[in-house]
Amino acid sequence: MSGEDRRGRAAARTWEEGTSGGGDRPRRDEWPQGSTRLVYCRRKMDASRRQGGIQQLLAAEQEAQQIVNAARNAKSARLRQAKEEAEREIAEYRAQMEADFQRKVAESSGDSGANVKRLEQETDEKIVQLKQQAANVSPEVIQMLLRHVTTVKN
Repeated sequence: MSGEDRRGRAAARTWEEGTSGGGDRPRRDEWPQGSTRLVYCRRKMDASRRQGGIQQLLAAEQEAQQIVNAARNAKSARLRQAKEEAEREIAEYRAQMEADFQRKVAESSGDSGANVKRLEQETDEKIVQLKQQAANVSPEVIQMLLRHVTTVKN
């Protein structure tokens, strides 16, 4: 037998028998009952897959957290934008209402001069009317007063 062939068989024998003194290979008495080298390798691969699965889960959790944070930031940005738009609309409405109010005040103050003239005219007419009524009733009132003053009652 060649030297390389002997070494390969010896390595296989030590693996199966668990006589190796070093490395990450377990001794045969550490193998689970009734298992072979293939079963052990599969179990070791399953463990490494589980570790990989855990790493994948952690990575997915971090990615999900980033997505949630991005959504929160987008929501707060939309809320800020909506608030600014609402404030802008309120300012426009307030300006419009103030302009309407100022226009009505200007109209009514312009009318106040006309209203004052109209009220003065109505007042003058009432005064003339009252003077005419007083002039018509004045002789009767004077007669009634003289009669009461001159009449003596016992």
